[in-house]
Amino acid sequence: MAGRAGFHSGPQVVLVGAGVIGVCSAWFLARRGARVLVLERERIAAGASFGNAGVLAPGHLPLVKPGRLRSILKTVFRPLSPIYVAPRLDPSLMVWLMRFARRFREPETDAAMRALAPLGRESLRLYDELIREEKLACGFRRSGYFEVWRDEQGLREAEHEVAFALRHGFRAELLAAEPLRRREPRLRAGIACGVHFADAATLDPHAFVTSLADRARAAGVGFRSATQVARVLVEKGRVRGVRTATGEDLAADAVVVAAGAWSASLLRPLGYALPLQPAKGYHCDVVPDEGGGPLLTEACVLAERLVFVTPLGNRVRFAGTLEFSGLNERIRRPRLEQLTRAAREYYEGLEATRAVSEWCGLRPCLPDGMPAIGPVPDVEGLYVATGHAMAGMTLGPATGQLIAGMVLGGGPSLDVTALSPARFS
Repeated sequence: MAGRAGFHSGPQVVLVGAGVIGVCSAWFLARRGARVLVLERERIAAGASFGNAGVLAPGHLPLVKPGRLRSILKTVFRPLSPIYVAPRLDPSLMVWLMRFARRFREPETDAAMRALAPLGRESLRLYDELIREEKLACGFRRSGYFEVWRDEQGLREAEHEVAFALRHGFRAELLAAEPLRRREPRLRAGIACGVHFADAATLDPHAFVTSLADRARAAGVGFRSATQVARVLVEKGRVRGVRTATGEDLAADAVVVAAGAWSASLLRPLGYALPLQPAKGYHCDVVPDEGGGPLLTEACVLAERLVFVTPLGNRVRFAGTLEFSGLNERIRRPRLEQLTRAAREYYEGLEATRAVSEWCGLRPCLPDGMPAIGPVPDVEGLYVATGHAMAGMTLGPATGQLIAGMVLGGGPSLDVTALSPARFS
């Protein structure tokens, strides 16, 4: 990491959003000498960064997967399907879904992975560096994770994912049921197969973001919680700051919008229509009943159910699914409860547990399955970093580093042309 000299000497940057993307961006901006103020509508890491599955998966397939469109279309309006669209009259959602459907082809998926893979590798390198040098207590483990299929027809999909990962330079190993169960003994005997992705890690997402925010605060970054930004102030094509919901104007040389699912509403009045849809995810954390032994030891993705299973210290997190039901944070109990129901299809011995955290939150999703990172067209000094969908934690540090390079000069350290916000102009 660069030295700490130069704090408070650079340009004033206002950053909207204190999730993993916002906090990482603030950290890297401050390390390069910017004066940074982070504004958060709730509190640090209160949104998707609180409920994230905690799996850092740079070698996994993007959100859109070739061959899956037909099966998704068959179930997308069923309330308990892994990907669910709540029926409603919403023309923007219909347009988004049509654009999304066009991405379920091999060339588009390959193109997305070519753009995302270098970002994921850089993020893992930065996680190693940040956690070691800043001594962040967040349960970071570099043991990889497993994707598990319960049904025999999953073997073909597993073989495809292995080939895809290897093609893009990531390690992936196909495992039959017995070797898989030796690694995670609580998997049921009927499990069909799995894939081990070695180039991956797990952590407690909330602990990582809040710990890094503490380090950023000690390094001079200002944080204001319960502060909603009403608009971005622009004069003669150049950003001048932001106005809060209470009418307070805050001047800035640059503004970075990293407000997750709420980002589009700040950009729309400036003439930039970011086609962002909020996709609700859920988590349920469980611990063993009093006197019970340890639960699970290995992080897994339950392929047919789109549920992530992550051991986090003395608890296990079940997280996942995508629900397109608008910009709200209402918990649908049946969808929350299906996380543990799905897990019991794959694991034995989960009956003697109790829930200690139940949550839902919104992931920002763009129709091509990739984030938007970079300058907003036609507004000098305005940047956006959002649309990471289920990969916000995976790509957070690299995104923050990119934003710092873009705002402070020198440009991005990686080729992120495919992620430019200008692609939606």
